[in-house]
Amino acid sequence: MFRRLNQALPGLLAGILLYGILVQITGVWFVEDKLRYSSGLWIGVLTAMAMAYHIARIIAESIDSPDAQKARARIIGKGIVRYAAVAAVFAVTVYFDLGNLVTLFFGVMGLKISAYLQPLLQKWFIRVTGK
Repeated sequence: MFRRLNQALPGLLAGILLYGILVQITGVWFVEDKLRYSSGLWIGVLTAMAMAYHIARIIAESIDSPDAQKARARIIGKGIVRYAAVAAVFAVTVYFDLGNLVTLFFGVMGLKISAYLQPLLQKWFIRVTGK
């Protein structure tokens, strides 16, 4: 399903998840409040994964659009909505004390880390699987 939407999306989501696991394993030993550390991180990871899916969906819809100007406006509008949603996730997390904001931020940054590392991970995957 994800591959039909965008060829790079499954690798991007896997990279975000791998990043979350690595941050969880390495950081949880150094904090006192392990529950808030973990919950903040995984809220951020899930947010990053949702953002990646949303970006891929909007790109796919915009490519199929016959009107380039409307497609550009749609990309900008949906980007604003996406960042407002991320701000809402941060606000809800603070208001209900659901997790650590620093690890929430680290989780959201998993999207950026995965995007930068995705070409390297894809080369490694091809080398390992031979596909």
